[in-house]
Amino acid sequence: MVDSKYVLEVKDLHTSFFTDAGEVKAVNGITFNLEPGKTLGIVGESGSGKSVTAYSIMQILAQTGRITSGEVLYKGEDITKYSEREMQKFRGSKCSIIFQDPMTSLNPVFTVGYQLEEAIRLHTNKSKSEARERAIELLKLVGVNDPEKRLKQYPHEHSGGMRQRDMIAMALACEPDILIADEPTTALDVTIQAQILELMQDLQKKLGMAIIMVTHDLGVIASMCDEILVMYGGRVCERGTADDIFYSPAHEYTKGLLRSIPRTDNMNEKLVPIGGTPINLLNMPEGCAFCPRCDEAMKICLKEVPDELRISDSHLASCWMNVKKLYESKEA
Repeated sequence: MVDSKYVLEVKDLHTSFFTDAGEVKAVNGITFNLEPGKTLGIVGESGSGKSVTAYSIMQILAQTGRITSGEVLYKGEDITKYSEREMQKFRGSKCSIIFQDPMTSLNPVFTVGYQLEEAIRLHTNKSKSEARERAIELLKLVGVNDPEKRLKQYPHEHSGGMRQRDMIAMALACEPDILIADEPTTALDVTIQAQILELMQDLQKKLGMAIIMVTHDLGVIASMCDEILVMYGGRVCERGTADDIFYSPAHEYTKGLLRSIPRTDNMNEKLVPIGGTPINLLNMPEGCAFCPRCDEAMKICLKEVPDELRISDSHLASCWMNVKKLYESKEA
């Protein structure tokens, strides 16, 4: 294993789906680094490439999808070159994922205990009794009451919040270095959402794992992410800390997302939705992906993809408006 300060490095990743209608370029050159014990948030509307980025890391894409170029380095080693057998060892033991809907992720015909114990035995050398003890320990860890009884129950006998806890327990079975949470609170009410997020933060402190939080809800990641990536059209349009993104947004898409979120300090303020429709990934614009929906679009936006411009030490954005402002400030 190559020595690296990052537990995960994604470099210029491109992922496409090859359909009868043509090539769908779902991820177009995404790059980011993840340090141990840190949390990275990936946000954007449906179809922006968030989940496909996560599935590309785990290499669990649909049959028509594949990584066309780029690297995914785990502790300095490129896992895109791994065989399927090597990837099976990587999944669960080094990197785990919590899927969006726990009801469809858990098999309804097997007990929660059977599924949890199966995951433990698949990735460790534990016996059946040891796996059961570990399953009870994990359910206690994620806050499930009366775990011995819960192990004998089927997924439909658990509430939405409890099923999500079951999935987190399964993901943590082998104490992975990286936990990917794909919309982990979407189907839950606000109170349970807060409990699940708090649980993930507590577990991160105890186990020291890195987390990738994939969501369309900016509010979910406001308080828990060390860095936030805003995606649109399979590209990163802005990246920075929560303060950078929320208080000094530098991309028109990010500004649009923030305008569409209710503010507790001014509930009478009118929400402004982003105009137009999401981008057609079969027919990507020549220039900026957000250009067709942007009120501030210029001629250059139609023709050229903007490079990432450094706004501050921790803040970068890919928007021609920043280049224009920089030029105007120099002219003045």
